[in-house]
Amino acid sequence: MVVEAGTRQQERVAGRVWTVRLDPDGRPSAGAVKLSCSRPACADQRVPGGAAAGRKAAIAHVNMHLAGIREGGGPRGTAWCACRAADCAWHTPDPATARRGAANPPEGAVRCGGPVVLAVHADRAGRLWRIAELCARCAAATPDSRVLDTAQPPPRPSPAGTGRAAVDRAPAQEPPVGTAGAATPVFSDQAPSQRVGAAAPGPGDALLPGARSGAPAAAPRRAKRWGKIAQRTVPHDLEPDVLRAELVELGDAFRAYQRRPEPDLALLAGLHDRKARAFRLWADVGGDASLRQEAVRAEKAAQTTREMHANRGGPQPGGGPVVERLLTRQQAAHARAVLEYVAAHAPDPRAEVRLAVLMLTLRAARAGTGNITGQDLAGWLSGSAEAVLEQLVEADWLRLPGTVAEVMASRPEDPATVTVPALLPERTRPFDFGKTPRARISGWAQKAVGDRKLRKKKATAATRLLALYTAAHARAEGGLGPAGDGGLDLERAAAFCDLRPDRIAEQVDLLLAADWLAEADTTGGRLHGRLAERTLPLGGLL
Repeated sequence: MVVEAGTRQQERVAGRVWTVRLDPDGRPSAGAVKLSCSRPACADQRVPGGAAAGRKAAIAHVNMHLAGIREGGGPRGTAWCACRAADCAWHTPDPATARRGAANPPEGAVRCGGPVVLAVHADRAGRLWRIAELCARCAAATPDSRVLDTAQPPPRPSPAGTGRAAVDRAPAQEPPVGTAGAATPVFSDQAPSQRVGAAAPGPGDALLPGARSGAPAAAPRRAKRWGKIAQRTVPHDLEPDVLRAELVELGDAFRAYQRRPEPDLALLAGLHDRKARAFRLWADVGGDASLRQEAVRAEKAAQTTREMHANRGGPQPGGGPVVERLLTRQQAAHARAVLEYVAAHAPDPRAEVRLAVLMLTLRAARAGTGNITGQDLAGWLSGSAEAVLEQLVEADWLRLPGTVAEVMASRPEDPATVTVPALLPERTRPFDFGKTPRARISGWAQKAVGDRKLRKKKATAATRLLALYTAAHARAEGGLGPAGDGGLDLERAAAFCDLRPDRIAEQVDLLLAADWLAEADTTGGRLHGRLAERTLPLGGLL
């Protein structure tokens, strides 16, 4: 009798699998896709209208099969796990295993168990959908999957000695229908963390059960919602529950933010703050150092986002108009450091040489090399470009790939790559900013030097240097110099521009005429003034 009961247990049927996939049909220009289904009764379909129309047709096909499964009694409690039949290849790889190059988790990492469930998997590319009868544990370990229905386990055989009749009657019993209630499971790929299911589960819908303890449970438990954040899957058994719920909610919030038609930097900074706190707690719970590093990155992202909001999109003091800043406060500080470096290391103090050194330093600040064209040099230095280049080459401050004439003849489609030996990586690096700040500071300087009104006034190199200096040392509202400090030191400003202090007034008048400064005063050894409204975006945010 015991042998016969064991044989009955082994007579379980294989879990059913329906696979719906989309593939290109014909040439890409035709804009059609082919919809194929693994069920022999379903013929291939050609869907015009591109990938979006194909996904819509595939989801409708999936829902058709789900309705048929429901009419047929739902998932079968007597079925074997379909994932196990596929060597559990549907699971999320373990990170340590993935680093070793293995495709599947180690043997025994995810053991089959729990009731049979009906789950739908949708890949992130929107090209494959899979309906399957599998065990609850495999469903929990499969990414981008959601359980729609749960079958009750098959009836257990009667204990030995209770009579042959009970054993004989057991196979004749119809497997009970799953616990999904009256509503038909419907598939949709709209929700971020619930890629299956068009609406929130109803009272009768069974979600993914939690992990089972050693003792058998009275009934399948309601599943914990799963999610992803920062390319990491939130474990369904992560404790405490409030941390798991926060991580899932944060992942959904970030994805919802990406779909916003307009950015909201204040909201984004708040999300980064929450992420930093949650990942620090996750690191404490799991002991994973990479989680702590992610928390540090989130903190930096929150700070940068707040600076962007305050410096580039925040309201002006006194209720003035919103100013889109070219530089953040930290980038402006880096820009002032570059000005100080150029003043100390230019091979010649003349304004033309110093301006060329400044612009070339910004091009080569990261790698010691940078691309320039003859148009760039002519815009910076007008008629003195060739003479300045020759002087920099003779001083070995600059190395050219060819002759000065060849560099002057270079075009935007084929720029010349010049080298600044003092900025090569093997030398001591004078700057600590990254690739993006370098590009933004270089663009800021280019916009100031190439200002249209300065060109119309035929501004000299000294005038352009003074324009850069005043912009770099302006406050958020446009006032020159630190707040309460009474403007800029006239001698330092004059030295940077290679001018005598008594000649600064002439250059200031040119800046007033070009609408670079709205007001200015050079009395008392200080340069007082304020940037014009049109030049406020160039301000250095002292």
